[in-house]
Amino acid sequence: MLGVPPAAVDTFRPSVRSRADNSSLQGARVSNLVKAGAVRFIKPLVSDSMWARAKSVGRRSGSASAPDPARGAPIAPAVAPAVAPRSEKQLSKKQLRRQRLRAMDLTELAQEFKTDKFGTHRYTPHYQHHLEHLREREFTMLEIGIGGYARDGKGGASLRMWKHFFPKAQVLGLDIHDKSFVNAPRIKAIQGSQVDEALLHRIVEENGPIEVVIDDGSHRPHHIRETFRILFPLLAPNGIYAIEDIQTSYWPEWGGSEDRQDPTTTLALVKDLVDGLNYEEYVDEPYEPTYSDLHVVGVHAYHNLVIIEKGENKEGTNKRRVLKARYAPPEQEGSAEEGSAEEGSATPPT
Repeated sequence: MLGVPPAAVDTFRPSVRSRADNSSLQGARVSNLVKAGAVRFIKPLVSDSMWARAKSVGRRSGSASAPDPARGAPIAPAVAPAVAPRSEKQLSKKQLRRQRLRAMDLTELAQEFKTDKFGTHRYTPHYQHHLEHLREREFTMLEIGIGGYARDGKGGASLRMWKHFFPKAQVLGLDIHDKSFVNAPRIKAIQGSQVDEALLHRIVEENGPIEVVIDDGSHRPHHIRETFRILFPLLAPNGIYAIEDIQTSYWPEWGGSEDRQDPTTTLALVKDLVDGLNYEEYVDEPYEPTYSDLHVVGVHAYHNLVIIEKGENKEGTNKRRVLKARYAPPEQEGSAEEGSAEEGSATPPT
């Protein structure tokens, strides 16, 4: 500072530090306001895992921009506090919870509602993969088995999970016991047997096309096979049919068998479906394809879970081109003029 006496310089320095300190204090206050706003308005709308990730990003960015004490605190730029689309006062607790659940994936929802589809089992990542495309669509799904067995007031966890994963879907549950206590907007419990053919037809007739069926019922192979026989033809085109707990195929106590080639188990059904996917490649010409042969287009097998896709299974085959010797017309051994009446003169069929 040219022309300024040393004493004046000493007098001026404290005021510079004072302004820097005030700016630093103002920046800290703004930062605290932003954090408080985030906690009040944003945290209720996101899952715990997303909130933890956001906090870790905030800590890293905060440490990177910390002021250097040796150089003095920089003047913090003006930062507008976070503004939520609607204030906490305008959103009810129910609305806040609904938004928080909406941000969750299926595994997080399973943990939230305490269904064994994740934990005891690892079904939800597979369901997320195969059902994600339906998340914003209006459709009807049916889950067989509501849970809780005969205990009063127990069950319905997975129905609630599905309701929040599919915010526009109608979720039906079928159980042999009365589970009407789970009834709620977009959740409907139906009492009856999973092998009652008349009941299954009535459910479809009264509730429109069903695009997703999940068999989490008795887990007994003879029930599973019969339910599939009835319901799969009633499933909407391009629908999804899932069967859970197929491990009972190996458990005699649950109607399964130690014989892995037993044709009456759930896994025997699955193996037949895989064969049927390729019915056009069969070389036994008299074979007549079944309904499942013609309409199963995908079979996805996971641990204790199988997911079946419905569609039109008519891709065609190249077997006649590849297997020329098998399908070549037989050579004629003679003509009508050369053959005798005893030997016959008819041309062999081609």
